[in-house]
Amino acid sequence: MKAKIFFLSLVAFCTLTVRAAVVDTINVRSEAMNKNVQTVIILPGNGKTTSPVIYLLHGHGGNAKTWIGIKPNLPEIADRYGIAFVCPDGKNSWYWDSPVDPSYRYETFVSKELIDYIDANYPTVKDRKGRAITGLSMGGHGAMWLSLRHKDIFGAAGSTSGGVDIRPFPNNWNMSERLGKESENQKVWDSHTAINQIDRLKNGDLALIIDCGYSDFFFEVNNDFHKKLLKYNIDHDFIVRPGTHNGEYWRNSIDYQILFFKNFFERGNRH
Repeated sequence: MKAKIFFLSLVAFCTLTVRAAVVDTINVRSEAMNKNVQTVIILPGNGKTTSPVIYLLHGHGGNAKTWIGIKPNLPEIADRYGIAFVCPDGKNSWYWDSPVDPSYRYETFVSKELIDYIDANYPTVKDRKGRAITGLSMGGHGAMWLSLRHKDIFGAAGSTSGGVDIRPFPNNWNMSERLGKESENQKVWDSHTAINQIDRLKNGDLALIIDCGYSDFFFEVNNDFHKKLLKYNIDHDFIVRPGTHNGEYWRNSIDYQILFFKNFFERGNRH
């Protein structure tokens, strides 16, 4: 009897072990920037052979560990839905390939080098049907910027409290260091703001979800982004609710986005 109880306990322990998500902090090489980029990856422990991936981009002043700090239960969510999360350190790059600073080539890194590394080293769905990207604040801009410009890579994208139009904020958040002063480089600023990438889209190119709190200083630019998507007849989810630009808002909003992406992944699997 004791042996039987021990065996059952061992089976239960192994089952729990298999189901536990793995959280790794790794360094991914960027040849474009000649450096390693710290990245947090959360892999589901659900026994699936491959997992879809949500790339999570942090905001200004953040790093690779921002998202797991805001949402400590991401490993549990990874297990529940069978989804991997990848969180790169984007510095204060706004996720551009800077036209004035060649050491900031984060568009190339995230949309090419990081994805190639993740797909080569982890059991991921290696197709846009299994890739989504989202982020908060600067990372919301980054997710829109990258997804609209790389529809062949990402099938779905989101933004929470995103700075989706940079031009009303010419003196903020190191943007002039990446683009040059707005007053002297208007064309560069116009061409590097996410809202001006919408004309690249046809309806159905991307599954899109955008949210912003009423009291957020980015609310108006998000509302303008929503209106421009409507003008171009681009289907999207646009969520507005009480809230400001803080971790409490993002901790709540990311749940809705993850569910949105989960549904997108499942639709892809049915086709």
